[in-house]
Amino acid sequence: MDMAVAETGQRKITCTLSDAFLVFGCDMAADMHVKWVPLYVPAPYDLSAHIYSALIHETYAKACGGGEAHGNGGAGGDLNPIDKTLDAIPGLSVMRFGDLPPEILQGNHSNSSSIFARTLRRISEVLPRANAVVMNSFQELNSTILTEDLKSKFQDILYVGVLTLIVPTPPLPPSHSDATGCLPWLDEQKPTSVAYISFGTVAVVPPHEFAALAQALEASCVPFLWSLRENFKAFLPNGFLERTRKQGKIVPWAPQAHVLSHKAVGVYVTHCGYNSVFESIVGEVPMICRPILGDNKMNGRMVEDVWGIGVRVEGGVFTKKGMVKSLELVLGHDQHGRRMREKIRGLKELVVKAAGPDGIASKDFKTLFELISQ
Repeated sequence: MDMAVAETGQRKITCTLSDAFLVFGCDMAADMHVKWVPLYVPAPYDLSAHIYSALIHETYAKACGGGEAHGNGGAGGDLNPIDKTLDAIPGLSVMRFGDLPPEILQGNHSNSSSIFARTLRRISEVLPRANAVVMNSFQELNSTILTEDLKSKFQDILYVGVLTLIVPTPPLPPSHSDATGCLPWLDEQKPTSVAYISFGTVAVVPPHEFAALAQALEASCVPFLWSLRENFKAFLPNGFLERTRKQGKIVPWAPQAHVLSHKAVGVYVTHCGYNSVFESIVGEVPMICRPILGDNKMNGRMVEDVWGIGVRVEGGVFTKKGMVKSLELVLGHDQHGRRMREKIRGLKELVVKAAGPDGIASKDFKTLFELISQ
């Protein structure tokens, strides 16, 4: 830090802005006697779950019969505790225990003593000390109950919008700037016919699920664009690449925002990362969700049950039969497919309005600027 100060010409530091997961930022700001403003990238409901982690673990343990919380079923043949809703947590009644990151259900037991689990617990402890918590979200998309409860937990909470979102989406680049050839390939496909598949840079699908997904794509004959790192191609069925070379295109990387805004893309097969969900909303592309880690399951619950703009894969994992069914449901022109597309268009309108000059994000960003400038 001393080196950074020296490089600025000895200008006085008045505030530290850090990722909320870098919890040492709190102590650093305290040592420097300056303001601390952390940015929380996951969804607001994910933050709420971590704030109430102790209560959630206690409630879940009781639902499991008062013993260790493993989710193997309740007493007397009742609803499995993992499927019960979080009615005791303000704004989270739509969520099930099974939607939560596992470290919350495991509490402070030894099997959750990983660095990541300890960091998450530490986040909920130190965030109330922040001068303001910046949310990578639009307040307009959250329930009033959740919004008001989170406001009561912090000195200030600022919703500056989804930071990776560009509304409206910029013009598509010329073909020669698309090194992988995704966009010219999409130009040759029929409108809303293509399945775009990507699981981000962190989430990893188990090998047997890669094979099941590939089998479903081949069986469905749906055109596909798959962003797949080279080392994962070994998990594909023998002969898949050759048999589907006219049906689909596999690339090591894709310009996702541009792909999702292309008229040919009809469904996005995703791990349900928060930023990816909103990129899909802006592109008006319904989703097939295979949650993998972190807040993915909570996002998937919102996508299917609250917003109605996609479906989660059957049983939470890719199978050939389940994936074929999901593709037919989302890409179909029956009432279910049409309804999803109508809802995602409406949600996009809400996002565009929220991101505009009259939205809360604009006001909160000005507040953030004033806070870090003082």
